Amino acid sequence: MEKKLRETLKKMHYGLVGESGAVQICRWTKNSLRGDRGCWKEKFYGVSSAGCCEMTPNVMNCENKCLHCWRPIEFNLGIDVKEPMNPRELLRGILEERKKLLNGFGGNKSVDKKDLEKAMEPSLYTTSLSGEPTLYPYLGELFKIIREEKKAVSFLVTNGQNPDVLSGFKDDELPTQIAISTNCPNKELFVKWHRSCHNDSWERFLRSLDVLKSLEGKVRRVVRLTIVKDGGGENRRENDGGDSKYTELNNMKDEHVKEYADLIRRAEPDFIHVKGFKSVGYSRERLGYDKQPWFLEVKEFSEKLAGELKKDGYEISAEDERCCVVMLAKKGKKLKIEKV
Repeated sequence: MEKKLRETLKKMHYGLVGESGAVQICRWTKNSLRGDRGCWKEKFYGVSSAGCCEMTPNVMNCENKCLHCWRPIEFNLGIDVKEPMNPRELLRGILEERKKLLNGFGGNKSVDKKDLEKAMEPSLYTTSLSGEPTLYPYLGELFKIIREEKKAVSFLVTNGQNPDVLSGFKDDELPTQIAISTNCPNKELFVKWHRSCHNDSWERFLRSLDVLKSLEGKVRRVVRLTIVKDGGGENRRENDGGDSKYTELNNMKDEHVKEYADLIRRAEPDFIHVKGFKSVGYSRERLGYDKQPWFLEVKEFSEKLAGELKKDGYEISAEDERCCVVMLAKKGKKLKIEKV
């Protein structure tokens, strides 16, 4: 990792581990420690936001350069992970850096000291910080250690570009939950949106949906949509930001509902997350504020999707306006996580 990149990530309050590992404290963890409520994961699944460790085994390695990504994809290091760390060493470093980032909260009068001490040992590890986790060669072993030694919940959030990795997990190497980002409903939009280094990126993604279906009963399975609306057009304000060439590009037209439903039927997930895009971080350079859907628009889109999937057994089961997310769940599936 070049010095300039390391300095940039440190300014963004990343705790760096070796040449590729990283951890960061998100706003919802901070809120929870201060006595406020946590994020949607806490509300939907019952896992503590204060105890959430948002991490990555390879901070700037990814196949895609997604338009909506608020991470610094402009520094993308490609798909070859340099000097991947042993998973035990990686976790040790992640925990050390996380504790350093949390230590400052000890002087905050609104933070309960016992809650802070408890939060030092994560109850949830989620590989959603930055980069594509399935590029890390020891991912299965990492999840196994988190489950068996840390006694914690683990979430894998993936772009679906490495189906062989998903199908290659042994049963004791599976995370608690796998979420595949399904941000585009068709191949044409997928190619424009994700800007992958793979010529067969759409086909790889479809194979990953097939793998997700095959994992029924072995792991909690999620299809995740980040939806972006049409921009303001002629009424677009100068301070909206973003790149005007993307103003009309969106993934939440009415015609897309059926296409998303077909993809979801292919994967048959337990849960569907419909989340509204936020123009924050580096995404502001590409997609401006005019591309952000309001929560009511996210809910309306989710209701249309639920109507399309009603015969398949899906219904809206939870929502969180502050996080701008709506969840659909298959009937009979428990939202709360009862085991790691």
